[in-house]
Amino acid sequence: MNIVIIEDEWLTADDLMQTIQEADPSLAITAIIKSVDEGVRWFGSNPAPDLIFSDIQLGDGLSFEILAGQQVPVIFCTAYDEYALHAFNANGIDYILKPFTKESVSRALAKYKNLTRGKVGDISTQYESVRRLFSDVRAARPSSLLIHFKDTIFPLKIADIALFRLEHGIVHLTTFEKKIYYPGKSLDELEGVVGDDFFRVNRQYLVNRSAIVNASSILSRKLSISVNVPVSETVTISKEKAPAFLKWLTGAV
Repeated sequence: MNIVIIEDEWLTADDLMQTIQEADPSLAITAIIKSVDEGVRWFGSNPAPDLIFSDIQLGDGLSFEILAGQQVPVIFCTAYDEYALHAFNANGIDYILKPFTKESVSRALAKYKNLTRGKVGDISTQYESVRRLFSDVRAARPSSLLIHFKDTIFPLKIADIALFRLEHGIVHLTTFEKKIYYPGKSLDELEGVVGDDFFRVNRQYLVNRSAIVNASSILSRKLSISVNVPVSETVTISKEKAPAFLKWLTGAV
C-alpha cells in the first residue's frame, strides 16, 4: 500500500513516516509534501496513492486545496480540540492527534482498512464537510487563554500575547507588557487556537503579527525577524516558509 504524507514540518513528517512504518513495515511512503503548491504539482503528475496522511494548515494555505480533486481516503493529523476531532470522525474521515504515537497511528490504519473493506463513499463530499467544519472551528476560536500562575487562574487575552516560545521542551509566552507565563500547551495545540494573527515561524516560535518590527534577508534566502519584546536568540524563518510568512505579514491569509 502506497502512502503520501502532507506535512510542512520536516521533523514531524519524518517522525510520522517512521511511526507508520513501525506500525506496519509493509507500507511504502511514496512522497512527503510540504506545501500546497508542491502538492498540486505532485498529484498532477503522479499516480494517486492508496492513503494520505495530511496536516490541515500548511505554510502556504490549507491542505484542502490539494485534496479537493482527489478520491483518496485521508487520515488528518491535527492538534485541534476534541470537539473538532469528533466532528472530523463523524464525517467518515479519521484523524490522529498531535503528538501522535505508534498506537494512535495503528488505530487509524486499522480504521482505514476496515473502511476499505466496505464502501469508501464520496471522498470529495467528505472533504467539503470537513473544510466547512474547519472554517467553523477557526471562527469559534477563543479570545483568551486560561493561565495558571502560582495559586491563581486568570484569563489572558490572546491579543495581548506577543509570542510563544519553546525552550527546553517547555512552552512559555511573552506579553506585549513583557510578562512571561506558561500556557501548559504545546505549540501545535496553541497554533490551532490563537488564530491567523499568529504565524509559526519555526519549531520554536509562534509570533503575533503585531510583535514584528521588521524582517531581514540572511544567508540561503532565509529571513530573520525583529520583534518588540525581548528574545534570547535570533528568530529565523526558512526559505521554504519565507514566501508564506511575507504574504501573512501583509494580512493576506
